[in-house]
Amino acid sequence: MELDSDPMESSRRVQARFVTKLQPPLRVPPVSIAVPSNLTRIGLSAVVNNLLKAGNSDWEPQPFDFLIDGELVRMSLEEFLLTKGISAEKILEIEYIKAVAPRKQEEPCLHDDWVSAVSGSNPRFILTGCYDSFGRIWKAGGLCSHILEGHSGAITSVSTIGPKGDDSVTDLRIATASKDHTLRLWKFDAGQRVLDHPMKIRAFKILQGHKSSIQSVAAQPSGDMVCSGSWDCTINLWQTNESDTEGDLVSVKKRKMGSEAEESQLQGEAVSTLVGHTQCVSSVVWPEHVTIYSASWDHSIRRWDVETGKDSLDMFCGKVLNCLDVGGESSALIAAGGSDPILRIWDPRKPGTLAPVFQFSSHTSWITSCKWHKKSWFHLLSASYDGKVMLWDLRTAWPLAVIDSHKDKVLCADWWKSDSVISGGADSKLCISSGISIE
Repeated sequence: MELDSDPMESSRRVQARFVTKLQPPLRVPPVSIAVPSNLTRIGLSAVVNNLLKAGNSDWEPQPFDFLIDGELVRMSLEEFLLTKGISAEKILEIEYIKAVAPRKQEEPCLHDDWVSAVSGSNPRFILTGCYDSFGRIWKAGGLCSHILEGHSGAITSVSTIGPKGDDSVTDLRIATASKDHTLRLWKFDAGQRVLDHPMKIRAFKILQGHKSSIQSVAAQPSGDMVCSGSWDCTINLWQTNESDTEGDLVSVKKRKMGSEAEESQLQGEAVSTLVGHTQCVSSVVWPEHVTIYSASWDHSIRRWDVETGKDSLDMFCGKVLNCLDVGGESSALIAAGGSDPILRIWDPRKPGTLAPVFQFSSHTSWITSCKWHKKSWFHLLSASYDGKVMLWDLRTAWPLAVIDSHKDKVLCADWWKSDSVISGGADSKLCISSGISIE
């Protein structure tokens, strides 16, 4: 089968067969066709869409990405084959997948100050923290349903507590960290209907013990504990229980507002402290029951055993680190970003070297956030002071998509509902980019 090309373009042709793991009606016939070797992924996408339209006159074109020998094509076919030393004489098998890029930008959710923290781990709502000291819970359609009131400084980090992604649970708990040196634990009814105004809620527990601003909070997968990283160079572990039977409670206090006494607020102390970093602990993640990872301004990433309090991995990268996440293949890859534009990824399973296995360098300023997609071994995002959020695939060195929704520094970003990216920044906006296809 011959495919006509622009007569102005003189290019040799290669025989190609398009294959996919996508389900019908996204499958083209598995026949060999001749395509111009100067086609890039946009041209290849047009070829596949034409083939799909030939079998379905109602077909609406959509963008695709292409893999040859497991690597994404980010140049012309001819350049790719030359670079990889692949013969153009044999039939080339090209796999196509849905392109990973947002198809829709939702209306931004406005805040009163910088949006410094965001979590999308629960599909029913988005949680944000702001420099105005308030946390906010956002439902679909940009509706703010709850305001978390009580911190006296900027909120720097937010986390949901308990099993992730469980739609059936309505009584939910969350943790917030702040520059006021405290963590607060909150609970709310996610199924509650909100009428005209957001509902203001107070924390059920205040966690005190850090001596400086807290930069990051993460919950144990079971939800029984949270950990926090601070400018005081320590990582503290805290109970999330709502009773005073665990021995970690200092006092119970009540405040009077007018003639009404508000419900009691518990105060908790740390149950243990992990010591080893020599500068600000900027990011903590708690992916497994007994394992915590941390990143620091002392240029190191550490892996801690919760039961012994000892670090079992200590990697230095020569840069101040701002953000950290663990995911990818077998949930074993470590991604981190910091005081240069490079997103670095390590595989601690590889013996004999602690050098990054991937380095992505398309940002132009400090990296503030990085998050693995929970359902993919290949995909992650990064956010930066350059005002951009980038989507990455380990199978190519170039970003799959650049989200340019913010007009100032991006301070935080996360995935939401598997197909959306949420981000907050110094423009006081929560931005939502949706319709992202990750197979």
